[in-house]
Amino acid sequence: MTSTKKVVLGASLVLLVGALWLGQSRLEGTVAAQMQAPLFEVDPFWPQPLPENWLLGNAIGVWVDDQDVIWMVHRSSATLTGGESGAEQDPPTGDCCVGAPPILAFDLDGHVVKAWGGDPGENYQGYEWPESNHGIFVDHEGYVWVGGNGGGDSHALKLTQDGDVVAQFGSANARQAPDGQGFIRDSHDPENFGRIAEIFVDAQENEAYLSDGYFNRRIAVIDGETGEMQRYWGAYGNAPDDDYVFGPRGENEPPPEQFRGPVHCAKLSNDRLVYVCDRGANRIQVFTPQGEYLNEGFFAPFTLGSGATWDIAFSADEDQTYIYIADGVNQRIHVGVRETLEPLYTFGQGGRYPGQFFGAHSIAEDSEGNLYVTETYEGKRIQKFVYMGMGPAPSGNQGAPWPGR
Repeated sequence: MTSTKKVVLGASLVLLVGALWLGQSRLEGTVAAQMQAPLFEVDPFWPQPLPENWLLGNAIGVWVDDQDVIWMVHRSSATLTGGESGAEQDPPTGDCCVGAPPILAFDLDGHVVKAWGGDPGENYQGYEWPESNHGIFVDHEGYVWVGGNGGGDSHALKLTQDGDVVAQFGSANARQAPDGQGFIRDSHDPENFGRIAEIFVDAQENEAYLSDGYFNRRIAVIDGETGEMQRYWGAYGNAPDDDYVFGPRGENEPPPEQFRGPVHCAKLSNDRLVYVCDRGANRIQVFTPQGEYLNEGFFAPFTLGSGATWDIAFSADEDQTYIYIADGVNQRIHVGVRETLEPLYTFGQGGRYPGQFFGAHSIAEDSEGNLYVTETYEGKRIQKFVYMGMGPAPSGNQGAPWPGR
């Protein structure tokens, strides 16, 4: 072989190796980019201690408004027969504590800035406070929406940020049986609802999406001003079927053709897709605003009991690249890719310490990407998880995301 050919061959090998290295580097870079995920740490000192000797009950909803005010709804111990603590007894048996008002709002530092609300099932400014309040939303005009999942809760309230009622949509106890014994499900009722889990208001159309819910089997969309029914649908965009018989839940069982329920959330993304939590079926279904079915994804799919998909939030970037799912049975937060509903990793575990959960129920994010999670059952609190930026997606469950861990 001549020296010229050797030089050419050597140069070719160098170019080939260089090309392979560059290709591998690009491939690894692509894989790494695909595996990036948002990371979080719990803030064990948020919120600040509550004023007025207040105590939280079952924390059953959270939303962050356009001003980064964190709103929550809970079932105050003050409204329970006999109260929960010594200061609520008659006579008081001790100094601690009294139930906080059911609606609380916090600033980013965790100070209470508003507090108000009514007693379960009682008259409130001439309207009917839900028997068991559930879910909270603050719309583009600043109005606060509250639903309820008590036996007679077939309505929703729209209020100002100071707690004045603007409107009631539906009537309490509207679905009560004629003999007064129990209630009658009707997922086609154009005026009343069946135990609303959550509400989301679309700013563009001023329409409210009701997760309807705990008794009915539908998403109901109403006009945000008049409350007039616009449309509704069930799982896969099917008409709701109140007589549908659900099969067993298990590893080899097909998903049900109706919402197994409770239909626990319905939230609209920036690209105008409706994401619905079908909690008992461990799934998120995706629809157009008109109710056309597009896709579904399963999280912790073999979970029994109350199911795995309790509530969702989207990441704070404009594209809302990631989805966060509160799971109140497995006691964790699922982090996934919104577009594909692909799970990436989870954090949290059962327990009562910071970063742990006992009934992880509702989740919301602020404009900085921080997450807020409420707990029902014996959890009875709200926690903040600080966005720590992007990094390689962890594998599996990360447990409690303590600082410096």
